[in-house]
Amino acid sequence: MVKQVHEVFEEFDKAKTVAERVKILQMNETWALKDIIKGSMHPKIEWLVPTGEVPYTKCNDWDHPTTLLKKHLDFKYVAKGSVGNSLPSHKREMIFLGIVESIHPADAELVCKMINKKPPTKRLTVKIVKEAFPGLL
Repeated sequence: MVKQVHEVFEEFDKAKTVAERVKILQMNETWALKDIIKGSMHPKIEWLVPTGEVPYTKCNDWDHPTTLLKKHLDFKYVAKGSVGNSLPSHKREMIFLGIVESIHPADAELVCKMINKKPPTKRLTVKIVKEAFPGLL
């Protein structure tokens, strides 16, 4: 069964060694996981939505309509240099709110960290990412 992105990072944080952390990332590789990592840590990726505290209504953790594994595809509407460039800012912001308000609250927090260019977890370093996913950053 595919783990949700926040579940991968919860397991990642419990790992004791760098090798274990790398293995956890590699064993749970999904495009959503890599998008969160890349969107948070890649210096050339810019987001076209306001940074800082995101005012949104969180879903219940047991009752969310979709998952980050599906909604990560909508990041293209809020990233600079993609489809989002041609959208009016209010439309981009509505799409962004649609993402964070429809997924698990822990995944929504990861998305909010991402647009603020903060790593999903303090233990995740560029070295670990480059070892787990060469070429991602």
